Amino acid sequence: MDKAPEAFRTISEVADELDVPKHVLRFWEAKFAQLKPMKRGGGRRYYRPEDVALLRGIRFLLYEDGYTIRGVQKILREQGPRFVMDYRHHIAQDEDEIGSEREIPDVAAEAAQSLGSQGAGSYRMRGGVAEPGLDAETVSAVLEEIEACQRILAAAKG
Repeated sequence: MDKAPEAFRTISEVADELDVPKHVLRFWEAKFAQLKPMKRGGGRRYYRPEDVALLRGIRFLLYEDGYTIRGVQKILREQGPRFVMDYRHHIAQDEDEIGSEREIPDVAAEAAQSLGSQGAGSYRMRGGVAEPGLDAETVSAVLEEIEACQRILAAAKG
């Protein structure tokens, strides 16, 4: 029998739902002051729906987005628990707003095509190995692509 969405959950139920061990949930309680499940006699924990939503957001930030514990603590401090609870919704909304800005042209493929059109004989020797020669314009385009990737990653990490 499934519980109602507003029902309290035991640590075992939450651990199963989030696919994390129970000791990880206890560890997170020590690291994130905003996590305060209700405790009954004998120290049994009961998680409210808000607690589960916050845990889900913390799990997403740590496991999916690669944040550290300190990074998530900073987000909780600066943005608040509600932001973390709704984090995936914020990400989806940001991706919709950014849209084509995240699409980066494949400069490497374009460079390979331009090398092909310049002739197959454009090679230089490096360490006894023949490498295709790259002109300054191609190298500059590749560097611009790398810088664009760095900006996107920095914006995503906040």
